[in-house]
Amino acid sequence: MSVTAIKGFNDILPRESGRWHHIEQAARRVFELNGFSEIRVPIMEKTELFSRSIGDATDIVEKEMYTFTDKGGNSVTLRPEGTAGVMRAFIEHKLHAQDPVARLYYLGPMFRYERPQKGRYRQFHQIGAEITGVHDPLADAQVLNMLVGFFREIGLDEPHLQINSLGCPDCRPVYRAALLEFLEGRLDQLCEDCRRRYSTNPLRILDCKVPRCIEATAGAPSVLDYLCAGCNEHFTGVRGYLESTGTPYAVNPRMVRGLDYYTRTTFEMVTGLLGSQSAVAAGGRYDGLISQLGGPSIPGIGFAMGLERVALLLGDQEFSHRPDLFIATLGGGERSFAFRLMHDLLSQGARVEMDYDGKSLKSQMRRADKLGARFSLVIGENEVTSGKAAVKRMEDGTQSEVPLVADAILKAIR
Repeated sequence: MSVTAIKGFNDILPRESGRWHHIEQAARRVFELNGFSEIRVPIMEKTELFSRSIGDATDIVEKEMYTFTDKGGNSVTLRPEGTAGVMRAFIEHKLHAQDPVARLYYLGPMFRYERPQKGRYRQFHQIGAEITGVHDPLADAQVLNMLVGFFREIGLDEPHLQINSLGCPDCRPVYRAALLEFLEGRLDQLCEDCRRRYSTNPLRILDCKVPRCIEATAGAPSVLDYLCAGCNEHFTGVRGYLESTGTPYAVNPRMVRGLDYYTRTTFEMVTGLLGSQSAVAAGGRYDGLISQLGGPSIPGIGFAMGLERVALLLGDQEFSHRPDLFIATLGGGERSFAFRLMHDLLSQGARVEMDYDGKSLKSQMRRADKLGARFSLVIGENEVTSGKAAVKRMEDGTQSEVPLVADAILKAIR
């Protein structure tokens, strides 16, 4: 019996990895252009980090975390999201002492035990970015513009930006009370999860995708009607900055986040192309998180996007690297010459393939076609003797004779 992958833990095969490289490289370009630096944190943290930051009453902490006791008797958890670990590192290494305004980005696997479905797995991958130390809505707008710019960079017109404000600890309790009063007479219309959320995390009910819950909460009060003066001014500022740069957005007053640490600005990049999994990136402000984790009282804002879902939006686009040149040989005596030539070309940055098995010329050329080589070069005894050979453009069959030295061949294929 063969051993297979664990359910919800997927292999990323070479054909797919080209799309992933395209996404990751675009993120690095766009983020670093905006002044962000990469941070790499462990995939495993103390369980307390997530229960303190995400919130004990969230679905993630209650049902989805991969938590176990290690051999030292410590409760540890595979990270279910990235922000908490990045902020833990920010505090532990006192990055705030160097400069409270930090721009950090990360990428890597996350883990949640939930029902696997297309675009959502138990091991999934995220790219995220965080700014600390800035209260001004200008920081929110930069993050949002950067996120929109990333999707433009990878060639996607979809998804589009939706924003909301969740208020702050001063005004959110008033809204929470109004929402509870509204929901009280509708509990029997809600799904089992939402009836549980009524007592623990009622705002999450507005984010439920179950049709009867959507219908039951259609007339729910809007958080935007309960914002204090400071939160209202902040949200107006974010919108003003987005409009000044021509960034398209829509206000979605029903948008909430599943993590307790979010305050004020919250946002999603949404699409109708992935069925119920409409959000491909999401985030918001977390002005109290850093102090909650034992650090100084400085604000933050950030987001994360799911690589699996972004890759789905790219469809079947091919991003794998084609060889620049395929070298075919007519006999065993020429293979050593071809190998040295390939080595010289590789050392100068050309992608080169050659035959390893001594197959017929016809088989070698089929291999060149299969790999999608841009050019081919056939080396036989006559070519070695004369020191020249024909470089063939595979697309149209045109040929040009060149000396069998790396510099001349590079000039012909570039």
